[in-house]
Amino acid sequence: MATKSSPVRSFRTSVDIPPGSREKVNKILNQHLADSFDLMSQVKQAHWNVKGSDFWQLHKLFDEVAARAAEWVDEFAERVTALGGYATGTVRMAAATSTLPEFPTDITESMDYVRAVADRLAAFTNSARAAIDQTDKLGDADTADLFTEISRCADKYLYFLEAHLQS
Repeated sequence: MATKSSPVRSFRTSVDIPPGSREKVNKILNQHLADSFDLMSQVKQAHWNVKGSDFWQLHKLFDEVAARAAEWVDEFAERVTALGGYATGTVRMAAATSTLPEFPTDITESMDYVRAVADRLAAFTNSARAAIDQTDKLGDADTADLFTEISRCADKYLYFLEAHLQS
């Protein structure tokens, strides 16, 4: 599938972060918008397909993680537009730019689903944590705070998932 890069669009805003910094912050935000959208869909894939004696608890946990990821999608998109940027948030845009690995389609064991979701959530939250420093250095403490809030929440769900994998 050929990918096209989205044009960098900006709109007038009274936010006093310099335009060059806002453009860089919006690029970081749009990347996390794509990653969170992809994460949401991959966790829903696990939610729909998990089987086994622990089905119900994992089905519910995966649904909760996916719901939070959907909230993150919205928060990233709204922050981009608040900064005068253009949110690149369609499913196809997310698929073309997500940094997360594709969800495996050959797994059948419930703990393999947990491991796959945990691996993707770990990549997402570690990237969000790196974005805290990146956006803070660009002079946007509010976006750094958004990434702090999201990474804290993602870390909690990562803990819930990894607890299933510990003996």
